Amino acid sequence: MSIVPLALLSAHSAIPLFLWGAVALCACAAILWALLGTGLAWRLATDIPNDRSLHTRPTPRVGGWGIVPVAVLLIGLAEPALWLPALAAALLAALSQIDDRRGLPARVRFGGHAAAVALLVAVYPADVPWWALACMAVLLVWLVNLYNFMDGSDGLAGGMALFGFAGYAIAASISSRPDPALALACAIVAGAAAGFLLFNFHPARIFLGDAGSIPLGFLAGALGYWGWRESIWPVWFPAVCFSAFIGDASVTLLKRLLRGEKFWQAHREHYYQRLVQSGFGHAPTTWVWYLVMVAGIMLALWAMEVAVLYQWLVVVAWAVVLVVAGLCIDRRWRHHLSRSRQS
Repeated sequence: MSIVPLALLSAHSAIPLFLWGAVALCACAAILWALLGTGLAWRLATDIPNDRSLHTRPTPRVGGWGIVPVAVLLIGLAEPALWLPALAAALLAALSQIDDRRGLPARVRFGGHAAAVALLVAVYPADVPWWALACMAVLLVWLVNLYNFMDGSDGLAGGMALFGFAGYAIAASISSRPDPALALACAIVAGAAAGFLLFNFHPARIFLGDAGSIPLGFLAGALGYWGWRESIWPVWFPAVCFSAFIGDASVTLLKRLLRGEKFWQAHREHYYQRLVQSGFGHAPTTWVWYLVMVAGIMLALWAMEVAVLYQWLVVVAWAVVLVVAGLCIDRRWRHHLSRSRQS
């Protein structure tokens, strides 16, 4: 695996790549610290616990107020070529903040998500048949929403953003067709997520909220799509990077659809939620998800260097690993329910 010199990573900027991430971290942390210190965080949006929550006390949902402005502003300053994904993320954050405060019908939320994705693929179409591009757009809309579905445990979504976008940044740097602009944008998002994580790890003082999770989901899809479109990484790479999220949310959605339930309604059926409820706890569950995600990213980075056939064999093998992990959690959950009934 070739390593691109740091000078190449900063070709568009005098500041090295990791320093942009550090700036994003500090800026996001400063904003969130100010919101908490002034009490404004509670007035912007507060999550009130209910019977489907894993937390027990009201908590501000203002993570997006730190992550999104920092990511959008720094990407705009450092890499104007990526202005459209950054702008779309900002508009989705505004729409989601309204949802956080007042609530919006599902059709309005999904319509906004679909419009942002449609704009991205229309302005920057990949050189593939129209039906393949349409399928990619559907997958991107799903990624936007699954990130929101997975924002339900202390440190989970913030850590996934940190590791996932850091994986993107590394891949864009060491690819056979390196893209310093994409690497820098991903490093900025990862840094902002790290700043949020300082306040979100268990016991969480703030949550992402829709204004944070929806834009992060969009950026995960948009920057992943950008890297594939520019032949920086294979089409499977973003999916493996975020496979812990994609697998959990997709299987849970399928189960709910088969039972005729409304998948957009709040529930506690995700694998991470069941692991917490079965007595594993917030912090251990988060560390397990971190381990799975880091392992997947490292595997994906390695697989980028092998022949295409072996790449897909690695993807299939990793999918089998995730299926086995899910079956283990299902088994633990059944034992938990059995013990609860006996007691």
